[in-house]
Amino acid sequence: MTLAVPLSLSSRSGIALAAVCLSSLMFGLEISSVPAILPTLEQVLHADFKQLQWIMNAYTIAVTTVLMATGTLADRYGRKRVFLIGIVAFGVSSLICGLTQSASVLIVARFLQGMSGGAMLICQVAILSHQFQEGRERSVAFGWWGVIFGIGLGFGPIVGGVIVAVSSWEWVFLVHVALSVVTFLLAFDGVRESRDPDAMHLDLAGILTLSLSVFCFAYFITQGPDLGFASPAALAILGIAVASFIAFLIAEKFSPRPMFDFSVFRIRPFSGAVIGSAAMNISFWPFMIYLPIWFQAGLGYDSMTAGMALLAYTLPTLVVPPVAERLSLRYRPGLVIPAGLFIIGLGFILMKLGSATAHTSWLTMLPGCLLAGIGLGFTNTPVTNTTTGSVSNERAGMASGIDMSARMISLAINIALMGFVLVEGVGASLRAALPGAADAAQLRSLAERIASGAAVSPGEGVSTTIVHQALAQGFGWVMLYGGIGVWLLAALSFVTFGRKEAETALAKS
Repeated sequence: MTLAVPLSLSSRSGIALAAVCLSSLMFGLEISSVPAILPTLEQVLHADFKQLQWIMNAYTIAVTTVLMATGTLADRYGRKRVFLIGIVAFGVSSLICGLTQSASVLIVARFLQGMSGGAMLICQVAILSHQFQEGRERSVAFGWWGVIFGIGLGFGPIVGGVIVAVSSWEWVFLVHVALSVVTFLLAFDGVRESRDPDAMHLDLAGILTLSLSVFCFAYFITQGPDLGFASPAALAILGIAVASFIAFLIAEKFSPRPMFDFSVFRIRPFSGAVIGSAAMNISFWPFMIYLPIWFQAGLGYDSMTAGMALLAYTLPTLVVPPVAERLSLRYRPGLVIPAGLFIIGLGFILMKLGSATAHTSWLTMLPGCLLAGIGLGFTNTPVTNTTTGSVSNERAGMASGIDMSARMISLAINIALMGFVLVEGVGASLRAALPGAADAAQLRSLAERIASGAAVSPGEGVSTTIVHQALAQGFGWVMLYGGIGVWLLAALSFVTFGRKEAETALAKS
């Protein structure tokens, strides 16, 4: 498969593809460019570690909140209409993000931006599935979508670093105002309207219960150390998360038109691919939030150099998807997706080894970064194509909604979990290096500051060596968590796809 658009593709379809790809570029940039400016936001907006986490998590949780609602609304009222509304809302919320000078307001604005970004995202897949139904054209369209999405995610750290270096952090958000105008015009002209005639109502109970469950669980992870995980307040929050999830399952069981049609999970390729969606987002994507901190605070690189170093992690995600699509067609997703996940895990283990060397640098991190990126490239596009291709075209909105929900829910939870693991690893190193030097609250505060990349003055009684060792241990724990986690889900995905499909794939090899 080549990425050249076939001549048989109509000009209108080409314009629609351009609109979808440009919106995916914006969505990807707002995930990956923001981590590069977090150290700047910490200084300019006086944001602490938890606020930095929520600047990222507000976006991903908001995406999750609207995914299924948008999928249902798009199926009912028209995917083009909802897509255009999402583009306008994304531009407006990006303007708010760029104009604020408050960390709290930025978190709220990021939530609004995430809601509109989620609306665009769910419509992207549904529009591609409807507008490109022929096998080869569909593969080419999804191939372009995967590559452009990867460019947004892959070059985001460099874009963020360059913008901060030549201008100011506000333009990381303001640039999307102009891009939204261009995307709107392309979508208005090129996208054909489509809808599901059977989509009759919005599953409000399912939307509210699932969103509340995800939010409370992420809040429990991020705020648990301060509240005390065994405190009444923390346990109440956890209880609300569990009760909300149970209520969600009940709501979906009795809803005449559930946003999560659990019957699709009986389709083995669909279920195996959804597990792949979650696996990518407990490992590769949440770690992108923290990797710039390691390159800057741990290895001493400036934002531009850190962005360049991150290319080893992200560039393979642009090169590999066309190869992955070809392999997926030949050997079946049931082999390609778990193999890609295994490669991601191997990359994380190599990154851990590279971070523990005596003279750590981007060179020691390079093999692991490359492997993780290659594994992601093998997994991302086949996952999306498999989930949407496993159901009828009329249910494309629902299927892509489940796929993207799996991604965003696991991403939101694992941004919080990786932050928790990082702080715990840093704290354990500090406790070993500074026995009895400070009480638990002060030590945790210091661990959070180190984990966020903040400078620690010599007057605080902590040497540069201790800080670096603590940061290296914290990131080592995170890399181990990501590697083992993605391996476990790779095995589960392989089993879920089923022995028959795996044997077919292996026989073709």
